[in-house]
Amino acid sequence: MTVRRLLCSAAALALATTAITAAGTSPAQAAGSWANCPYGAVCIYPQNQDPAVSPSHVFWAYGPHRIYNQYGDHWVLNNQSDNARAALCESIGTDCRYFIPAQNGVYYNLDPINSVTLSEWHPT
Repeated sequence: MTVRRLLCSAAALALATTAITAAGTSPAQAAGSWANCPYGAVCIYPQNQDPAVSPSHVFWAYGPHRIYNQYGDHWVLNNQSDNARAALCESIGTDCRYFIPAQNGVYYNLDPINSVTLSEWHPT
C-alpha cells in the first residue's frame, strides 16, 4: 500500500468516525419505548391487560387529560424523562390520589379516576 493510499484511508476513517460521533444518539432514541409506550409519553393499558402490551391511551402534553369509562385494574406507565410525573386524579387535574415518577408504572384500580395529569416535578 502506498503512503498516499494509506493517508487517504486514514483520513476517510477519521471523517467517518467524526460524522458518527457528531450525529450521536438522542436521549429519546437511547431510551426507546417501554411496553409499546413511546418515550416521552404516559400510557394507560386496557383493563386487566397484564403484562402491559398495547396501550389504549397515550398522553404527551403537560396538563390534565380526561379519561372515560376506565374501570378496574389498569397498567399506567410513565415513560417520560427526568422530572416529569403523572398523577391519577378523581377530578380534572385535582384530587390527585397517586403520583407516578418518570420511568415508573403502577397497576391501579381506575374506578374513581377521571383524569391523568402530566406535569414537571421539582423535588425539594
